Amino acid sequence: MKITIEVDCTPEEARSFMGLPDVSAANNVYVENIAKAMQGVSSPDQLQQYASALAPMGQVGLKLFQSFVEGGMKAGSGSKKSD
Repeated sequence: MKITIEVDCTPEEARSFMGLPDVSAANNVYVENIAKAMQGVSSPDQLQQYASALAPMGQVGLKLFQSFVEGGMKAGSGSKKSD
Protein backbone atom coordinates (compact mmCIF):
# COMPACT_ATOMS: atom_id res chain seq x y z
CA MET A 1 0.00 0.00 0.00
CA LYS A 2 1.27 3.45 -0.86
CA ILE A 3 -0.12 6.68 0.56
CA THR A 4 0.94 10.04 -0.80
CA ILE A 5 0.29 13.32 1.01
CA GLU A 6 0.94 16.60 -0.74
CA VAL A 7 1.33 19.79 1.28
CA ASP A 8 1.23 23.14 -0.48
CA CYS A 9 2.86 25.83 1.65
CA THR A 10 5.58 28.46 1.55
CA PRO A 11 8.99 27.84 3.13
CA GLU A 12 8.05 30.27 5.92
CA GLU A 13 4.84 28.35 6.66
CA ALA A 14 6.72 25.04 6.68
CA ARG A 15 9.37 26.45 9.02
CA SER A 16 6.82 27.76 11.53
CA PHE A 17 4.78 24.55 11.32
CA MET A 18 7.85 22.48 12.23
CA GLY A 19 8.82 24.91 15.00
CA LEU A 20 12.09 26.06 13.42
CA PRO A 21 13.37 29.57 14.20
CA ASP A 22 13.40 32.39 11.67
CA VAL A 23 17.08 32.99 10.89
CA SER A 24 16.57 35.31 7.92
CA ALA A 25 17.91 38.36 9.81
CA ALA A 26 21.12 36.52 10.75
CA ASN A 27 21.46 35.23 7.19
CA ASN A 28 21.09 38.76 5.79
CA VAL A 29 23.87 40.05 8.08
CA TYR A 30 26.11 37.12 7.07
CA VAL A 31 25.52 37.72 3.34
CA GLU A 32 26.14 41.47 3.69
CA ASN A 33 29.45 40.86 5.49
CA ILE A 34 30.59 38.43 2.80
CA ALA A 35 29.57 40.87 0.04
CA LYS A 36 31.53 43.70 1.71
CA ALA A 37 34.60 41.49 2.12
CA MET A 38 34.47 40.34 -1.51
CA GLN A 39 34.49 43.90 -2.88
CA GLY A 40 38.21 44.26 -2.22
CA VAL A 41 39.26 40.85 -3.53
CA SER A 42 41.75 41.02 -6.38
CA SER A 43 43.31 37.54 -6.31
CA PRO A 44 42.27 33.93 -5.59
CA ASP A 45 44.54 33.91 -2.51
CA GLN A 46 42.68 36.86 -1.02
CA LEU A 47 39.37 35.18 -1.82
CA GLN A 48 40.38 32.03 0.05
CA GLN A 49 41.64 34.05 3.00
CA TYR A 50 38.35 35.99 3.27
CA ALA A 51 36.24 32.86 2.81
CA SER A 52 38.07 30.93 5.53
CA ALA A 53 37.83 33.90 7.92
CA LEU A 54 34.10 34.47 7.33
CA ALA A 55 32.93 30.87 7.09
CA PRO A 56 31.54 29.33 10.28
CA MET A 57 34.44 27.58 12.03
CA GLY A 58 36.69 28.36 9.03
CA GLN A 59 38.94 25.56 7.84
CA VAL A 60 38.20 23.48 10.94
CA GLY A 61 34.54 23.24 9.96
CA LEU A 62 35.43 22.21 6.42
CA LYS A 63 37.85 19.53 7.66
CA LEU A 64 35.27 18.25 10.15
CA PHE A 65 32.63 17.99 7.42
CA GLN A 66 35.10 16.26 5.09
CA SER A 67 36.00 13.66 7.73
CA PHE A 68 32.30 13.12 8.45
CA VAL A 69 31.57 12.43 4.77
CA GLU A 70 34.62 10.17 4.38
CA GLY A 71 33.64 8.21 7.51
CA GLY A 72 30.13 7.73 6.18
CA MET A 73 31.46 6.50 2.86
CA LYS A 74 33.79 4.03 4.57
CA ALA A 75 30.98 2.75 6.78
CA GLY A 76 28.66 2.44 3.79
CA SER A 77 31.15 0.55 1.67
CA GLY A 78 32.00 -1.89 4.49
CA SER A 79 28.41 -2.50 5.57
CA LYS A 80 27.82 -5.49 3.28
CA LYS A 81 29.77 -8.51 4.41
CA SER A 82 29.86 -11.71 2.42
CA ASP A 83 28.78 -14.87 4.27
